[in-house]
Amino acid sequence: MMHSENELNDYNDFEQAHVLTVPSDLAGERLDAALAKMLPEFSRNRLSTWIKDGLVFLNGNPAVPKTKLWGGETISVLPQPEAETSAFQPEDIELDIIYEDATLLVLNKAPGLVVHPGTGNWTGTVLNGLLHRYPELKFIPRAGIVHRLDKDTSGLMVIARTLMAQNSLVQQLQARTVKRHYMAIAQGLLSNDGKVDAPIGRHPKERIKMAVVYSGKHAVTHYKIREHFTAHTLVECQLETGRTHQIRVHMAHINHPLAADPIYGGKPRLHSPEVSIALGEFARQALHARKLSLIHPETGKTMTWKAALPEDMDMLVNVLRLDAGMLEEDWDDDWDVDDSDCEVMYVRE
Repeated sequence: MMHSENELNDYNDFEQAHVLTVPSDLAGERLDAALAKMLPEFSRNRLSTWIKDGLVFLNGNPAVPKTKLWGGETISVLPQPEAETSAFQPEDIELDIIYEDATLLVLNKAPGLVVHPGTGNWTGTVLNGLLHRYPELKFIPRAGIVHRLDKDTSGLMVIARTLMAQNSLVQQLQARTVKRHYMAIAQGLLSNDGKVDAPIGRHPKERIKMAVVYSGKHAVTHYKIREHFTAHTLVECQLETGRTHQIRVHMAHINHPLAADPIYGGKPRLHSPEVSIALGEFARQALHARKLSLIHPETGKTMTWKAALPEDMDMLVNVLRLDAGMLEEDWDDDWDVDDSDCEVMYVRE
């Protein structure tokens, strides 16, 4: 199977999307015949259907089966879901849509909400809610979802409303022009800003966990210190790649796991009674997708959306500030760098 180096499973492991470069030995072949050789795991019938349905793009444009190839072209394939996925039904689920136009949606996901149906969560997901609120999304693979957040991570996600928009967003994810910034509360006191460059794969013994492993996929996380507390640090993390649990795994790898993380948090540490109670009540990893930047597929403008910390994480930050002796008049939630080069959409700041 031939895939580009930056195959799109690097965005929280969406492995169904394929971006391929036509090798020189397939020059002169028809597109449909070449595609069958490049993706032998799919039947020719299925590939032909995807081409007919506008799910295959040649150099960014909808593909035509009989097009002769020269070699070097880029083919993008957005496969239709399997029958099991196609059976998902619309459900009336509250979704916090903070921006929408004819091309895309931006969602501020609540903690505890699963993004995509899967084992143990076949209903009650973001996908089910999208199909209810926007019935036309049934014609878009995965209802326009191009990336995920963990169930207990809150914050911003982008949803494509057209096939062309989905292809554009998939290409941007591959090119890493989609910028994702997260606010996280890390255990311990970090001394400097930094970067974690360490491959991530399945934990060799605990299969529900991810881990830094030599055989894993390339993963890079940048982090900046925003506030110091008594025994925690508020950090802003920027993803360069998007592996499953990436920030949680990388911060644990440098011995600063996220506060209240039930999987990677390690043994409970000693804190003041107030902080211990607040952490016990928080009951999820302290991670929020605060800022999302991308190139709008229709206008070509760079746009940025920001979402304030959800109530539970905001309360935890304030408890940590009080525990550190910080005065309320000194609290500052303006952590962002200059956004002068893009159109910024503020969300309840």
